[in-house]
Amino acid sequence: MTIIRFQADADLKQAIVTGTLRRQPKIDFQSANAAELEGKKDSEVLAIAAQDGRVLVTHDRKTMPAEFGKFIVSQTSSGILIVSQNLLVSDAIEAVILIWEASTAEEWVNQIMSIPF
Repeated sequence: MTIIRFQADADLKQAIVTGTLRRQPKIDFQSANAAELEGKKDSEVLAIAAQDGRVLVTHDRKTMPAEFGKFIVSQTSSGILIVSQNLLVSDAIEAVILIWEASTAEEWVNQIMSIPF
C-alpha cells in the first residue's frame, strides 16, 4: 500500500495546497509552480503527474475529464481529483486530507473523482 502523492494543476487555488500542507505537513503535495505546469496542455499535465506517480488535483471540469479518458486508453494515470471552485477552501483542504488518510495510491490508478462527491 503506497501513500498518495498529490500534484496541483495550474488552475488549482494555491490556498488549497498551502492550507493542506499547513494542516498536514506529511502530505506530499507538489505545487504547479514546482512542477512547471503553467501553460502546459492537459495531456502534458497528465503525463507529468503520471510519470511522478501523483494524483492530479484540479478545478478543471471542462476539459480535463475528456483528456483523462483519452490518456488512460494508452497510458496509466495516478488519478485525478476535481475540486469544485465553489467549494470553500477549508472544505477542499479537509477533503484532500481525508482522501490522503483513507485511501492508497493503488486505489486511485486510472480513477477520477469530483468533490463535492
